[in-house]
Amino acid sequence: MSDDLFDGSTASGGDYDSSSIEVLEGLEPVRRRPGMYIGGTDERALHHLAAEVLDNAMDEAVAGHASRIEVQLEEGNCLTITDNGRGIPVDEHPKFPGKSTLEVILTTLHSGGKFSGKAYATSGGLHGVGVSVVNALSSHTRVEVARNKEVFAQEFSKGQPQGKIAKVGDTPNRRGTSVTFVPDTEIFGDRQFKPARLFKLARSKAYLFAGVEIRWKCAPVLASDDVPEEAVFQFPGGLADHLREQVGSRECVTAEFFTGNQDFPEQQGRVEWAVAWPLWSDGSTSWYCNTVPTPDGGTHEQGLRAALTKGLRAFGDLTGTKKAKDITADDVMTGAEVMLSVFIRDPQFQSQTKDRLTSPEAARLVENAVRDHFDHYLADNMERGKALLGNVMERMEERLKRKQEREIKRKTATNAKKLRLPGKLTDCSGDGEGETELFIVEGDSAGGSAKQARNRKTQAILPIRGKILNVASATADKIRANSEIADLVLALGCGTRKDCDPEQLRYDRVVIMTDADVDGAHIATLLMTFFFQEMPELVRRGHLYLAQPPLYRLTAGKESVYAQDDAHREKIENGVFKGKKVDVGRFKGLGEMNPGQLRETTMDPATRSLIRITLPDQHEQRFAVKELVDQLMGRNPEHRFNFIQNRAGEIDREMIDA
Repeated sequence: MSDDLFDGSTASGGDYDSSSIEVLEGLEPVRRRPGMYIGGTDERALHHLAAEVLDNAMDEAVAGHASRIEVQLEEGNCLTITDNGRGIPVDEHPKFPGKSTLEVILTTLHSGGKFSGKAYATSGGLHGVGVSVVNALSSHTRVEVARNKEVFAQEFSKGQPQGKIAKVGDTPNRRGTSVTFVPDTEIFGDRQFKPARLFKLARSKAYLFAGVEIRWKCAPVLASDDVPEEAVFQFPGGLADHLREQVGSRECVTAEFFTGNQDFPEQQGRVEWAVAWPLWSDGSTSWYCNTVPTPDGGTHEQGLRAALTKGLRAFGDLTGTKKAKDITADDVMTGAEVMLSVFIRDPQFQSQTKDRLTSPEAARLVENAVRDHFDHYLADNMERGKALLGNVMERMEERLKRKQEREIKRKTATNAKKLRLPGKLTDCSGDGEGETELFIVEGDSAGGSAKQARNRKTQAILPIRGKILNVASATADKIRANSEIADLVLALGCGTRKDCDPEQLRYDRVVIMTDADVDGAHIATLLMTFFFQEMPELVRRGHLYLAQPPLYRLTAGKESVYAQDDAHREKIENGVFKGKKVDVGRFKGLGEMNPGQLRETTMDPATRSLIRITLPDQHEQRFAVKELVDQLMGRNPEHRFNFIQNRAGEIDREMIDA
């Protein structure tokens, strides 16, 4: 080793001695590096503060000590969460003379009653950092505790006590803890709590534990159509109630959902689940551990996937369906609405924000709980079991088919019989240059009318069921697994993304034809997003169009006129039919038009009007379009909200009329 390493010279970065070593005390580390504790300082992190305090109240309820929780949002970004549990101890802590236990919990990391398991068998708070982090990152915190018929309070600012704990009154009936806090603008800037997000959080907690009542309040100025000033949540059916509300009136593969729960007293564990398989759905998943959302899933998710997959394979073997052995978890879970909640001792998470559960025992616990119930669910009603197995095997066969067909080469309609195409595609027979069209139609009903209205030589029909996947916010795996998108790619034959070759497109025009209402506009937007992201060159070359079906049919005497929308209808009533008695018929959807009307208004090249969707040629302009699509269709809903807010004033009557 060279002697010059020990010559006593000073490094270029300045002196490095004992004075260079900082020792951060109390809650100072939290304020210096909030991202280590709550994942950042963005809107998600801000709402994580609310979740931390609410989790503590829920732990009291799950432990059987609280039956009611109140969540109140006031002006000034002030949030109060109150429970009627035991109340945080207020006497002097034995290890910190002169400090109350309340002050220790609020100002000391890794302090709390959830380490030994004596105070809580299962809990969402684990590391004793939750409420102290909230305190550290708040400009003002006030905690009130009602214990032994007395009320105590203490206030803090940026983690520092603003005085000793003090008795503030007597109460004969009240008990529990109330935490009021205002997030510090030095940390979070001007970000505000979103009432809708907190409302949804409070509601979801009530679903997760049937024994708790959660009361919601917010200041009148913060209320809206979606967020009332006051509400009470209590759901005796737990996750089953939640799932029924989420699925709503959608038709499902099985009329009866797969729901249930299982307690494991010897392990102090509990598993509750609710699963439905709606038709024509992208599905969604909600995972929880000790009432804490784990959006990235984890070991409890693995246990559920294993139980459902093994159960369906076994049922296939029971019914003599040999191909069932090839079913995978993705075949079972794709399109399903899934909710799973587990309660376990000493759970392990991937990080302090608890996005993913990593406890190995959770997988075994969930699989053991769910598997037996699922076997009974399938076998107790063989028709129900066969219906679900058939639905899952359809997805399996689609997956295997897509695996074999990575690339579809363009072929003319003449030899299309040699080409494997989606079963629901009604193809055209002509191969005339510049005249073939594929109509992507919303729903089977409209698809039936379109098939009768079309020119069989030049017009092909591909019905899609409902709203397709939003590809701008979906993973590549989810896009590949979506059957509606797979059928569309198969029908077009030109590949996607880097493999997209417009020269291989099987049709000259691709026409999006949806209902002339809000839902139709949404579906059209999702389809345009798909083409922009997956086949941009096809759009740039002008192959993509929007059909313009009418919303109204206006009749005065023997004369009939079609109107595109409300503004167009007003124009006709005040113009062509002014002073006449007008009979107005509204088309609820394309399926309500008879084939003749659909042909005349929307499909016949001689009488219809189409809107061509294109992209600008300049790189800067195309980049701006990409940014706009990401903003409006991407994963961050705040971007859409800001876009609408910033541009609401630009919408006026003249623009609507135009």
